[in-house]
Amino acid sequence: MNYRIHSHRFGETILKNDEEFTEIWREIHDIIHSISDDAIIKTFNEKYAAKNKSISKALNELFRLEFLRKGWASESPIFQDRDYSENVWRLDFAKENISLEVGFNHSGTIAWNLLKPVIASELNHVEKAIQTRIGVIICATQRLQRAGNFDSAIGTYEKYIHHLKPLNTQLTVPIVIIGLEAPDTFRIVEYLNGNGDKRGRVEEIYTTLIADDTPETYDEPLFEEDLD
Repeated sequence: MNYRIHSHRFGETILKNDEEFTEIWREIHDIIHSISDDAIIKTFNEKYAAKNKSISKALNELFRLEFLRKGWASESPIFQDRDYSENVWRLDFAKENISLEVGFNHSGTIAWNLLKPVIASELNHVEKAIQTRIGVIICATQRLQRAGNFDSAIGTYEKYIHHLKPLNTQLTVPIVIIGLEAPDTFRIVEYLNGNGDKRGRVEEIYTTLIADDTPETYDEPLFEEDLD
């Protein structure tokens, strides 16, 4: 997949130039590039098309398999204390000194997804199970949101960036936000199945016909409550 990057507190500069991180940063790039359009289509059609309208679960599955294959810990707990062992206190993935979240969920979770790498990286009154130094968040751009038929309320790359300024004081560790771009060869078209439920269908397209010059602005509603 293609993607764009936004850096908070020089996160990308550190990952690219600090020898402690360069190899694992390259690994993250390799994993994202390994997710091909064909793999997304295959996974979506075989596992999720019958029950889902977007490619979010297909992408989650593909990323989970690739990160596990590269030795990343999945659902890694932040704390040792059993009172803080629920999913909300877990990272999607962790390896060495990096916390990583794959965020295709509701925009209401954006602030928490941004704070989790901070909690995993800073000292805490609760005994830690992991200690990282940098956070990476993989999410969908607005163009992928449209092309992949994601729900309009998901936390997009643009929304994550929008949160950084008011949360700047709280986000004390370097964070890199990776926005996945729309597929080059297909999009998901929504339709109603026989029961009247919304589902998605793959529609293959030619790259010469899908030039999307729509500017990425905040004129579109950023959050679900803006639609009321």
